[in-house]
Amino acid sequence: MDVHPRTSRRRVLQFGAAALPLAALGSTALPASLARTASAAETGTLRMPAETDRHVRTYMAWPALSSVWETGLGAVRRDIAEVAHAISRYEPVVVLARPGQVAEARYQCGQGAYYGIQVIDVPNDDLWIRDFGPTFVVAPGAIAGVDTNFNGWGKAGTAYAQPFAHDAAAARTLLAEYEVNRIRAGFVGEGGSLETDGEGTLLATVSSMVNANRNPGMSQDRVEQAMKAALGIDKVIWVPGLAGQDITDCHIDCLARFISPGRVILDKPGPGADKKWVAVYEETKRALQSATDAHGRRLAITELPGPDRREIRGRGEEFLSSYTNYYTANGAVIAPQFGDGPADGVARAILQAAYPGHRVEQLAIDGIASGGGGIHCATQSHPAVPPAV
Repeated sequence: MDVHPRTSRRRVLQFGAAALPLAALGSTALPASLARTASAAETGTLRMPAETDRHVRTYMAWPALSSVWETGLGAVRRDIAEVAHAISRYEPVVVLARPGQVAEARYQCGQGAYYGIQVIDVPNDDLWIRDFGPTFVVAPGAIAGVDTNFNGWGKAGTAYAQPFAHDAAAARTLLAEYEVNRIRAGFVGEGGSLETDGEGTLLATVSSMVNANRNPGMSQDRVEQAMKAALGIDKVIWVPGLAGQDITDCHIDCLARFISPGRVILDKPGPGADKKWVAVYEETKRALQSATDAHGRRLAITELPGPDRREIRGRGEEFLSSYTNYYTANGAVIAPQFGDGPADGVARAILQAAYPGHRVEQLAIDGIASGGGGIHCATQSHPAVPPAV
């Protein structure tokens, strides 16, 4: 059901070049006509919003390659369609798909959509649009999309390598499609490595950002300054993470998330988890306990225990069993379930308590999780433009 035709799009960008540091614009300087329409005083600083802020739509991507998913391609496509259906009950969903796969994606995604699911022909390689799609920044009356220069998680030449040329171009294409100006970040990274409270504090892992496979020759301080400039961030809280043990080098969105300013949810590996991930959790907890946010607040930490890995055997080493990789839509939390009944129930209760104004929906996503990702990895929010002051 295609209820959002392209002819209905409206221009959503109304900001000038003075709204953010020129260094953050990279090679995408604004047209002079736009530069004259607003000043920094009028628009404020463009800043990455909290995911709980209102969305215009959610972006997703149709898994394209059997060479990546092999016999699991059908299952992961069914999972993507189910996630799209769930989110469409709360906000519109736009799914990117290769031109030759649009019809199939429309067939699988197009039934039972409440707000509507639109499939558009934007070439892609895989489903992880959180990582290769644009990361949005907003200010009163203004919005832009940050292209974080996706390079396939820096995995060229490794066992994790997979095609990513189409994914690397998707942020630029998608922003042009919806007429949102593009900011080219001064760093290489992915949306899953960036978690913010919407008030100027960013969580990130050293392992995924200060890594020669993304940002060779850049110190942690230099990476931090580049993230601050592109995303309107005042303070970065770094946690160590772990490099080389998964395709993302330990993204923050599987580990720790902001519930709201000053409140963080922390993934705690369940029984039977690999000891290396238990060590990552312990290091992260210590870092968060000693941290303060951009406004000097200590962080209140809510732990979110994972399922018993012994109860979900047979799903592979790469299977991501993190409840923390959930997605907050307009009025809903879309979260995974893993078939460990007691753990699934505890996760639902914790998330419901953390987001009392949201409805928690849990979905079985074994296909997606088998690829080392989750619902958050498979989604990217397009935030609403805050009212002009």
